[in-house]
Amino acid sequence: MDQETPAPGLTEQIVALLDQGRELLQMFLTPGWRQNQILIVLGLIALAWLMRLLTEARVQDWTRARDGWPKYRLRMLVQVRQRLALIYFVAGAWVVYAVMRQVTWPSRSYLIGIAATLATAWVVIAFLSRLVQNRTLRRLLTWGLWIYATLYALELIDDVTAFLDSVAFRSGELNISLLAVLKALLLVITLLVLARITTQAAGRSLNRNEDMSPSMRVLAIKAVQVLMYGFVIITGIRALGFDLTGLALLSGAVGVGIGFGLQKVVSNLVSGIIILLDRSIKPGDVISLGDTFGWIDSLGARYVSVVTRDGKEYLIPNEDLITSQVVNWSYTNKFVRLDINFGTSYGDDPHEVRRVAVAAARSVNRVLGHPTPPVCHITGFGDSSVDYILRFWITDPSDGLTNIKGNVFLALWDAFRENGISIPFPQREVRHLNDPARTGGGDGADKAAGAEKTTGGA
Repeated sequence: MDQETPAPGLTEQIVALLDQGRELLQMFLTPGWRQNQILIVLGLIALAWLMRLLTEARVQDWTRARDGWPKYRLRMLVQVRQRLALIYFVAGAWVVYAVMRQVTWPSRSYLIGIAATLATAWVVIAFLSRLVQNRTLRRLLTWGLWIYATLYALELIDDVTAFLDSVAFRSGELNISLLAVLKALLLVITLLVLARITTQAAGRSLNRNEDMSPSMRVLAIKAVQVLMYGFVIITGIRALGFDLTGLALLSGAVGVGIGFGLQKVVSNLVSGIIILLDRSIKPGDVISLGDTFGWIDSLGARYVSVVTRDGKEYLIPNEDLITSQVVNWSYTNKFVRLDINFGTSYGDDPHEVRRVAVAAARSVNRVLGHPTPPVCHITGFGDSSVDYILRFWITDPSDGLTNIKGNVFLALWDAFRENGISIPFPQREVRHLNDPARTGGGDGADKAAGAEKTTGGA
């Protein structure tokens, strides 16, 4: 039986790669066609930069003149303008390569072909990477593809693959090499990009579906995201060589521990699902929770975003919306009743006061006149005034409550002045009495007795 040849160690592979690099550098420094091809490539690079300097201003002016073009075309033109030198080099390199293939031996244009291939790959990767919106993922994907394209063009894939596979971590039957990690990383990045594109397309499609309620759209979008990103995570773990069946018992034990430590997080997640299912709160609703009054901007997996009239955005945990008392001003409909309390003098006719108050409320734009018109009632006879309550309805609570109340108060003020109706205020008369006879005469140590008399308002 033949003995298997042992695989070279890490040190031997590094030495071999350094020797190959030294031999390659020696070939480039030796006079001949290899050196001539390097000089031709350097000349093409200089020519590409010169062409860029000569044409960049014209290309920029031409791009600015495309006002009616769609945004994606304008973005593409910007990318072209930023990579003019590389595009010029690609065009020149392929022309020179094709000419030299016809007029001389193929070996005398080999390096020029490699340079043209690399430059073309870089241009294609640069444009394709713009599809990834996340900057970190885009950079990782770009650098990974550039490195792979470079190694492929230089025919170093097999050597680098063997080197990365030899750098491994071994623990029992588990063997994780650097090559497996890089493959898993590249696979996860690619799947994340595809998952992001898929979830965005699904989100746009679901948001255009008018047959679904807003809460059901959010729930469907969240479900698509969980499925897609969960698939990416499981695929990445399996790509590293982990056996998921062996992790079942460990994941159960860890899950119990995590359950105690993340009770609030799990509670918020479950509460968010309940909110989406029962549709008690949906984007656009106007709610009050404690001192917070605003409208629902978005529903998250852990919290609800509430935007107030003063521009503050509160992130309220989903659990608080389930366990606390929430006022939803637009749950079944957007009709909201508001009350205003005021008082008038006893000398004014109550029938006239009620008529003027109702007419003043009707004159405000946001106050409804139909089907629930404003009403005014007497609520009591106070010490200084006859007390009234004015009730009116609106249908746009998201536009604010304080401002509409202020407008109604101003309308009442103007209407009362026009009709001679007065708004009283309490008046009190205080008298200070100094009576030497009652205090026993004293030598400057007189005592003052006060009496307070209260009169009605004017």
